[in-house]
Order: sequence, then structure tokens, then C-alpha cells
Amino acid sequence: MSTTAFNKDFLWGNSVSSMQTEGAYNEGGKGPSVYDLVEPGEHRSDWKVAIDDYHRYPEDFDLMKDLGMNCYRFQISWSRVQPDGEGAFNPEGIQFYHEFIDGLLARGITPMICLYHFDMPLALAQKYQGFMSREVVAAFVRYGKKMIDEFGAKVPYWLTFNEQNLYSMPGAAKIAGALDTADTLENILTISHHVMLAHAQVTNYLHQTTNDQIGGMLAYTELYPATAKPADNLYTEQINQFYNYNLLDAFTGRGYVPAFLNVIKQHGFTMIKAGDLALIKQQHSDFLPFSYYRSTTLNADQIKDLSDLLENSGAYLQSNPYLDTTEWDWQIDPLGFRNIIVKMWNRYRLPIFPIENGIGVIETWDGHDEIQDDYRIVYHREHIQAIKDAVCIDGADVIGYLGWGLIDILSSQGDMRKRYGVVYVNRTNHDLRDMKRVPKKSYHWLKKVIASNGAEM
Repeated sequence: MSTTAFNKDFLWGNSVSSMQTEGAYNEGGKGPSVYDLVEPGEHRSDWKVAIDDYHRYPEDFDLMKDLGMNCYRFQISWSRVQPDGEGAFNPEGIQFYHEFIDGLLARGITPMICLYHFDMPLALAQKYQGFMSREVVAAFVRYGKKMIDEFGAKVPYWLTFNEQNLYSMPGAAKIAGALDTADTLENILTISHHVMLAHAQVTNYLHQTTNDQIGGMLAYTELYPATAKPADNLYTEQINQFYNYNLLDAFTGRGYVPAFLNVIKQHGFTMIKAGDLALIKQQHSDFLPFSYYRSTTLNADQIKDLSDLLENSGAYLQSNPYLDTTEWDWQIDPLGFRNIIVKMWNRYRLPIFPIENGIGVIETWDGHDEIQDDYRIVYHREHIQAIKDAVCIDGADVIGYLGWGLIDILSSQGDMRKRYGVVYVNRTNHDLRDMKRVPKKSYHWLKKVIASNGAEM
């Protein structure tokens, strides 16, 4: 196995969203987002405090610096800088992010901004049904341009949407702020197209006004045919076309894949307007970022047709008997990680940037002893080795490696039990405690890995 260190400018770091970290939901002039509607449950917190990073980010930045991290991907909360998502911007919110970014730069940590991570300003959700409406596309473009004007001189890396291909899948309406919209095929494709239009316009503006780099991001789950049956292979490729290659082709200036346009035409859908496709072909990503946590398999025995697959894809996925599974039913597959990197590099020849990866585990702290999370060390070691093999054996160009939530944060469902961090945050779903930050065993391991630039694992 390769032990060669990465390039000296390799980026090591951490990725988060604003609602899972910041808290301060009603401070600093912030407006409400759709997450403020969420009520706590048995295994779900509300989002009011999160890990209180709004007040405690200098402490967390110090931990990242001590770890040796040199990159932090965070999200700007749209409703913090523009409370209603349209109209006046909030100077106090913008100043918060200036100070936040300055804190990173002072510690030698490169900032990467994500503009949207599912937290639609509530006013836009209620007034327009989020990205179902072109009004919200225009609002997002105004917001994105303002953020580039404010922070473009300080921030070299940008993302428009977190995991943009999720807007092509069942569940798209919720993350798009379309709270009262059904996940029909027409609505999913409408949302997907509108989000792509927003991405394209912000991308073009960034390239016109800065020397910064921007990437369109995927949530990439490696998908295998469940068997050697030709239908399993066919529909696996169809999923890859619609959920992965459609956007990757668009991000790289090729436009949508033909199958995507054919489905829209065959159903008589009218979401594509004059000039849309030309606009999408005008933009291009500078690098290809993605999240990776798992792989799965597809069994096509019950699939009726392509439309059925696209509307109900989750119903046809099944576990891989050759892989270990986490307690959250996610299968651990570092070879799938390598395979995705190699496929993306070979097809598009743009630098690849895995910016989310990690293992979520239920963990508790006794208040005294260090958490012995050897499973996390194994997980990250195997996935970092997968990147090294993709680089050293397969010849891929990889910018860096960002773990997800390496200081514990609320999960995407608001569950504090599901912890990804190498640093424990002392709170539960319903007891905030003191939120003390406590390094785990994996913290010290990761510090050595970063110090050696991946040579010592």
C-alpha cells in the first residue's frame, strides 16, 4: 500500500452547516428559517442552540488549528444575512461572517463558503414554496452576488448548494423550502432545474468578478447492481445518469444528459424556458466537490419503468452482504470512495475534492476518561488510504480531504446522539450541559496524520 504523502498544498479540514453548528437562532438580526419550525422529539433536538458556535467559534477554531487543519468549509445562513431572503440585508449578520472568516485566516485556515444547506428563509418558503418558484431563483442569485461582493477577496473556494443532486431525488421539496409541495416527478425535476439555474448564475458572477474557484457539489453514494442481472445493471446506470452524471455534465459545461431532457419532453413538462439551457452551458466548475459516506446496491426486480425508479428510488435499494454496516444502517465501503474519485477524474479531468466523509456513532462521555473511538480511526484511515491509492495508483488529482462535523454537531435530523467528531461536545438532545469540547482518541491520531501530510497513518 502506498505511504507517499500528498502534495504539500493538500487541504485537511472540516465541513459543517450553519444550522447544525451556530445556534443563536434569534440573535444578531437573524430571520427565521424553515428549521425553526422543527419541534424537538425523542431523538431530535430543536435547532435553537446547536453547539453554540455563534458564540464559541474561536474555541473551535483553536482546536482546528491545533489539529493542523488548513481548510474549513462552512455555510452562510441566508436568513442571518438577509432575514426574509429578499429585501434588505442585515449588516450585523454580514459583520459576524467577516469576523468569522478573519478568525480562520488569522489561524492559517483557508475558508470555503457554502451558500445553501437546506435552510430556506421561512419567508421565501411561505411566500413562494422555495425553489419551486423562479422568484426564489432570482432571490438566491441576489443573495449569492452580495456574498461574493462581501467575502470574495477573503475566500478562495465556494460552493453554491450542498449536495445539489439531492434536489433530483425524492425528498427534494423539503430541502428546497417547498414545504407544501408533493414529491411528484414533475415537481422534483422543476426544483432540480431551478436550483441548477441558480447555481449557474452565481457561478458565472463569481468568475466575472473574482479569481476565486467554485464547484458544484454532489452527494455521491456508490451504487452497485444487486446481482448480475442485466436489468439491475441497466437501472443502476440510469440512477447514475440522473443523480450523478446529469449534474456533473452540467457543472462541466456539457449541459444536461440527453435522458434527463428526454424525460421532461416525453412527459410534456414545461419547466425549461427559452435561454435556460444556454445559460447552464455557459458556466463551469473549477473543481468537483462531493460528500461520501456509504455505498448500496439496486435490485430492479420490482421497477416498473424509469419514472417509477426516479419517484421511488429508495424502495429498490438493498444492503450489500459483503460490507459492514453502521448502527445507522450505512454501509462502510472505502473502495467505493476510491472508485468514485477515479470515475470523476477520468470522465471530467477536473480536480476532485471530497469535502464530507465520516462515520456517525452513538457515543457518551463519562466526564473523565477519553473516548476510545478506534472505529473512527479505522474508518478515516481506510478512506484516506483510498484517496492515496486514487492519487498514486490511478493518477487522480485530489485537492484535499474534509471530514464531516469533526467537532460533534447535531445530525442532519437534529439528533445529537449521532456523532461524527474527533472532538466530543458535551450536550445531549434535551440537555445542553456545559457544551465542553473534549478531544477523543481519534483527535490525537488525526493530528499525527495531518502533521505528516498523510504519510503516517
